[in-house]
Amino acid sequence: MLIEECPIIGVNVKVWLFWSYLRRPRLSRFLVGCIPVAVLNVFQFLKLYSSWGDMSELIINGYFTVLYFNLVLRTSFLVINRRKFETFFEGVAAEYKLLEKNDEIRPVLERYTRRGRMLSISNLWLGAFISACFVTYPLFVPGRGLPYGVTVPGVDVLATPTYEVLFVLQVYLTFPACCMYIPFTSFYATCTLFALVQIAALKQRLGRLQLDTSVAGRSPGTLFAELKECLKYHKQIIQYVQDLNSLVTHLCLLEFLSFGMMLCALLFLLSISNQLAQMIMIGSYIFMILSQMFAFYWHANEVLEQSLGIGDAIYNGAWPDYDEPIRKKLIKVGNVYPMTLEMFQKLLNVSYSYFTLLRRVYN
Repeated sequence: MLIEECPIIGVNVKVWLFWSYLRRPRLSRFLVGCIPVAVLNVFQFLKLYSSWGDMSELIINGYFTVLYFNLVLRTSFLVINRRKFETFFEGVAAEYKLLEKNDEIRPVLERYTRRGRMLSISNLWLGAFISACFVTYPLFVPGRGLPYGVTVPGVDVLATPTYEVLFVLQVYLTFPACCMYIPFTSFYATCTLFALVQIAALKQRLGRLQLDTSVAGRSPGTLFAELKECLKYHKQIIQYVQDLNSLVTHLCLLEFLSFGMMLCALLFLLSISNQLAQMIMIGSYIFMILSQMFAFYWHANEVLEQSLGIGDAIYNGAWPDYDEPIRKKLIKVGNVYPMTLEMFQKLLNVSYSYFTLLRRVYN
């Protein structure tokens, strides 16, 4: 099965393949997509440097600069580690094909596949909608303004025809930028959903192992061999989670720090804003931050919850009747993953604490 044909990851993989972020890169796609967005981000940093003094302008420009920096970083990491991502996706596709043949686990696989595809597609549509709000917002405020504040050395970006050209160019670049940012979040969410399918398959094996102990003539050697297969599969799941973690851990840390800071700044700007259009847009910025971060932490938390359920499945079985070597093997089954909703709540608490401090200083 080709990676783009694997239903649970196909939506995001196809987006990346279209822009040539996976497999053999096409220079033409970079020239119309990734490279112009990266150049735009450089001009955003120049604008951010010159925005000191106007708090509102500084925060808005800072939000978009951080957002675009993160999407450029995500794509750069993807392209640099292209082969590592492809190998990971090939493993997902191969395991998906095996799980499809399991009649008992197939309903679970199909349910999580539908959920993953719906999540990926809805994220793209949500990203498209919010991006449309980004580029149309300057049309509803007094004076001239670009969707994303930029500074081009030696050029007046608000003078005709430079302003019109830059406006149209930024509208166009919003589309590849959305394709650079959204699929990475959806990729992580859908891959954690696939981890849940594998955990369900392991629980099914353990449950069937328990039932097989009552079969007449069941030899301890056969039971021990099947238990070793369960342990091997569990190690495979652990390795899968570790591989997934290696693909996102540093980017998640960066976004945890940067978006926590930006969430605090946006809350502050919302509290002092007196323009309805600006308040609506700030609300959409905050919603985008929370929805993207929540997608990471919610699904990681589900992996934790289901991982703990593996131990419960063993404990509820007939393990006291097993031979001592088998009981010792069972002790080794169990693993946790620390990225939880509790950590997401801590992010919100820290952001709100700094917001209240900033608000108090401002007053």
